[in-house]
Amino acid sequence: MQESKSLDRTSRSSEPLVAELQEYRQQFEAIREDTRELLAGLTDAQFNWRVAPGSWSIAECLAHLNVTGQLTLQSIDHSLKKVQAEPETFNHGPFRRSLLGRLAIWGIEPPAKIKVKAPKLFTPLPEHLVAVVAPAFISLHEQLLRRLQQANGLDLARIKVTSASSNLFKMNLGQTFAFIAAHERRHLWQARQVKNNPGFPRSQAG
Repeated sequence: MQESKSLDRTSRSSEPLVAELQEYRQQFEAIREDTRELLAGLTDAQFNWRVAPGSWSIAECLAHLNVTGQLTLQSIDHSLKKVQAEPETFNHGPFRRSLLGRLAIWGIEPPAKIKVKAPKLFTPLPEHLVAVVAPAFISLHEQLLRRLQQANGLDLARIKVTSASSNLFKMNLGQTFAFIAAHERRHLWQARQVKNNPGFPRSQAG
């Protein structure tokens, strides 16, 4: 029976993604390309430039996404591992989306509607190298795409994922992927505002 379940999971992981997961794949791929365009040609000095003391640089926006993304991946993996030990529920959607989850995603989409101070755990260090942060972000997205494939065919509404910022808040797996994408768009929008600021250093001198 265990071998049969393993074969079922392998078969599902090689199948085309269900509609909701395909939508998230497209969102993550678009974010990845937007990030590459944003960072193209930036020096480390430009990467770390701030509009004002206390504001975040492009580097800090991306470093923050790397930290939160990796912690969220851990939460997703924990939830997927629990499902493997239980009778599996198959569902190809459409999936129910909770009101609380929809509100959380709406609130995090750019432009920022509600400003929330990042928890200390997620506050990035002030100085970063493009050559370190950018590849880490691309790697994060490769991992996210693998998790989409692992979740293919599972009941995205039934599987709950605990928030990386609070054990008291949970969303279903589908909405967790949607929240990650919205959170990334929010901080890439923030980073874009830095780059478009009139005071942004245009000189390529590092």
